[in-house]
Amino acid sequence: MKDALTRFPPTRTAALERLQRFVPHAGRDYAARRNYDLGRDGHVGVSTLSPYLRARLITEAEVLEAVLGRHSASAAQKFIQEVFWRTYWKGWLELRPGVWDQYQTSLKRCLDDVQTQSGLRERWEAACKGETEIDCFNAWAQELVDTGYMHNHARMWFASIWVFTLRLPWELGADFFLRHLLDGDPASNTLSWRWVAGIQTPGKTYLARTSNISKYTEGRFAPKWQLAGEAIALDGPPKPDITPLADLAAPDLAARTGLILHKDDLSPGFLLDQGIAPAATAVVSARARLSPLTVAPHVTEFAAQAAHDTVARFGARLGAMSHPDATAQALCAWANAAGLEQIATPYAPVGPAAALVHALSRREGAPPVRQVRRDYDSAAWPHATHGFFRFKDKIPKLLGQMRGLTPAD
Repeated sequence: MKDALTRFPPTRTAALERLQRFVPHAGRDYAARRNYDLGRDGHVGVSTLSPYLRARLITEAEVLEAVLGRHSASAAQKFIQEVFWRTYWKGWLELRPGVWDQYQTSLKRCLDDVQTQSGLRERWEAACKGETEIDCFNAWAQELVDTGYMHNHARMWFASIWVFTLRLPWELGADFFLRHLLDGDPASNTLSWRWVAGIQTPGKTYLARTSNISKYTEGRFAPKWQLAGEAIALDGPPKPDITPLADLAAPDLAARTGLILHKDDLSPGFLLDQGIAPAATAVVSARARLSPLTVAPHVTEFAAQAAHDTVARFGARLGAMSHPDATAQALCAWANAAGLEQIATPYAPVGPAAALVHALSRREGAPPVRQVRRDYDSAAWPHATHGFFRFKDKIPKLLGQMRGLTPAD
């Protein structure tokens, strides 16, 4: 845990400093070096901002504004697209929340199989511990467990080896990532694993190849006979129909309001600046519920310290502070004890925090819950109806709307 939090101090100040260091390299430098994984101390070609974006200690819009303040959109095209990949995945899952439910159900079945099939359990444990016969895979597994991070290109190689070489269920790999990644979230993680396995885009898989690994690790690794020679797409359940984004009722600025600060969005300034003045704030974390198994301490501690940083920065603007259990029952009791007439909260995307907010909104005796979705998300997510390449065509307009240069539809 100490190594992870030393590498990624969970504060907004650390996020802004990292962004400032990266911005000069976000153009052609990034395009040229972004695929190179040079080891846990050599991730100089990428921003490593993802843990901060995951908690929204900084936002996608802030990162994009900073990059566009230094580079043209064409020069920084590759990095801009990577930021929007994260946005696209979130929007795709928001429109099809049943895919997260499918994953959770399938994961429970896989974990049952681990308990009853000794061969599967031994192969799964060896993979999680980095004790296979594949050196690069072992190094990536150990880096993830130690630091809470893995280079994006290595994640693709790792997932491909997990599925097609080690023949392990993709759901167990996705769970391994969620239990250890500081930036792990239901959308990017689940859908990326589905993509590698050939489920997200039916029939399209990702095969880890020796030549690619050797090139982009600059010869650190060159696995040969150990890797699968083909990647046959896995079967998966049909995708649910698209569910349009719900219209959200705005909070009543005159009502006695409580704020729920969850660890999917730790930048509540956009709410406070709209005139919401909470009488009380509850800080909750649902990250421990990302997996049926124990989530790594650095994941929950990063979120806890990031929330502490947010509370310290906003201070009295948050009202009376509480840290109730992350249950609908505890939050309802908190709201009633504080005499709240409504609860406001940053919109929680599909995942444990969203499940908690939804459970509270349905609980008898709880005040109305008003989720507030950021303009950035409301503009982008409805376009995540098909593949990324169709979504990509919308990026120039989305950037224009974000910067106030073009009107919204």
